[in-house]
Amino acid sequence: MLTELHIAGLGVISEALLDLHPGLTVVSGETGAGKTMVVTGLGLVAGAKADARVVRSGVTRALVEARFTGLTAEVLHAVDAVGGDLDDEELIVVRQVGQRGRTLVGGVQVPAGIAAEIGAALVSIHGQSEQVRLGTTERQREVLDLAAGAELATVLARYRTAYASRRAAQQELSGLIAESQARAREVDLLTHGLDEIASVDPRPGEDGDLAAEAHRLQSVDDLRLAAGRASVALWGDDDATGDTPSAVGLVATARKALEQAADGDSLAVPLAERARDLAALTADLAAEVASYLADLDADPVRLEWIAGRRAQLQGLTRKYGTTVDEVLDWAGSAVGRLTELQGSDDRIGELRAEVARLTEAVDADAAVMTRLRTTAATTFARQVQQELAALAMPHARLRFVLTPLAEPGPHGRDAVSLLFAANPGAEPGTLGRIASGGELSRIRLALEVVLASDAESGPAAGSPTVVFDEVDAGIGGSVALEVGRRLARLARTAQVVVVTHLAQVAAYADRHVVVAKTDDGTVTTSGLVEVAGARRLAELARMMGGLGGTDSSLAHADELVAQAALDKENM
Repeated sequence: MLTELHIAGLGVISEALLDLHPGLTVVSGETGAGKTMVVTGLGLVAGAKADARVVRSGVTRALVEARFTGLTAEVLHAVDAVGGDLDDEELIVVRQVGQRGRTLVGGVQVPAGIAAEIGAALVSIHGQSEQVRLGTTERQREVLDLAAGAELATVLARYRTAYASRRAAQQELSGLIAESQARAREVDLLTHGLDEIASVDPRPGEDGDLAAEAHRLQSVDDLRLAAGRASVALWGDDDATGDTPSAVGLVATARKALEQAADGDSLAVPLAERARDLAALTADLAAEVASYLADLDADPVRLEWIAGRRAQLQGLTRKYGTTVDEVLDWAGSAVGRLTELQGSDDRIGELRAEVARLTEAVDADAAVMTRLRTTAATTFARQVQQELAALAMPHARLRFVLTPLAEPGPHGRDAVSLLFAANPGAEPGTLGRIASGGELSRIRLALEVVLASDAESGPAAGSPTVVFDEVDAGIGGSVALEVGRRLARLARTAQVVVVTHLAQVAAYADRHVVVAKTDDGTVTTSGLVEVAGARRLAELARMMGGLGGTDSSLAHADELVAQAALDKENM
């Protein structure tokens, strides 16, 4: 329930605060006094699109702040989902239009779409735009679904889940089928590449190892020459004449000399030990150089084989990587991708089975919804016609028509349209094309009253606050009294706010608020006044077009209030 509405900088309203209560609240005032801005403010709270033109001239922004209590579980869940908090069990919704336009729900800024979803669960606005929307088949289906009650709502929720899942599965399946040829080509390419690599069977780092070995075999003559010189330096030249010094011989001579010195001087002992180590190292080096030289044989057969093997590896590195290691990495990735692609065929089979299962569920729920809608359509239309008869439309006929769709849609297999005829003998036509503005006003009210009679489908089950703007357009006299009676009946199950210019409607108010401009043409908090007693009678007299202070006009106003009170007692 809406408990407080604060408006600043909106149209003619400079700043105003409106306290609201349960039941029926009527808002009245002179033409242009700002009544519509109250509805506009409530619409902004409910998530209506913001129009910068509503910002009051001379200010940079308009601000609307609303406080709600008695929140439904749906609203509490939505507020919790966005991270909002309650203030002493009250939800505060703030809408700012103009500079830095934004919406705060429970102290948290939220996107416009989420704000509209939460606002729609808090406030239902019925103005001229709702009359236009009532002419659409989408809104007519929504109204019929409300009349069908909780059972249809449960089935519809289940249906929409299955419908969304089926649609996602169908899209994935279509994508996989459309890409099947591309996948087949990729499988062939990957398989060919893996077969080609497997036939060569490269080892990690093999290209580098073979390059080093080829270089060694190609340089064997130079290597033998260098190794021979080293061997001569270490061992001496057996073919040379005379005493050719060698590293081994010289180191051996030095060792013997230092050993002799060590026999006579302890200081030479470390030198003799190092000489012995050096002699051993020199001899080992000489032996290893000799062995290396002996192994340096030319091997043209091996060199030819290496050249062929390197050509095979280069065939792979031209296609799959710059080195053998990169080729092996590509092969590993290709195996994974091939597994994924080959698994797509299995996925296609799974998706086909899933689509078939979900189609069966969608069709079953759609059939149930068609049955529930068909049953509700007859009863609901009859009840609405009874209400319209009381609203001076005794010959009005309403009929919901369900047309099967070729394919299931988001809301089932039914295209719902509401046909209307105002006069006997007239052929019913689509509501939006046939009904006048005044007729739409009464049809809208009749629909709400009938829905309100069911606690599950009425406004109290959805938006606890229902706002009517110009519901009395195009009517008057006794019909206006019937409108007032039905608004009062609706207010028994919902908080109802009505902007009206008819005293017959205002007489049924539980609270009556008058909007009045100040001398400078603005509306402030002092211009929003709840009237009662004599002041209320004076306002009703003014609304009837009489002089507010005359005895006759006041007496007429008093009669209206007394009749309304009696009607409300007998409801």
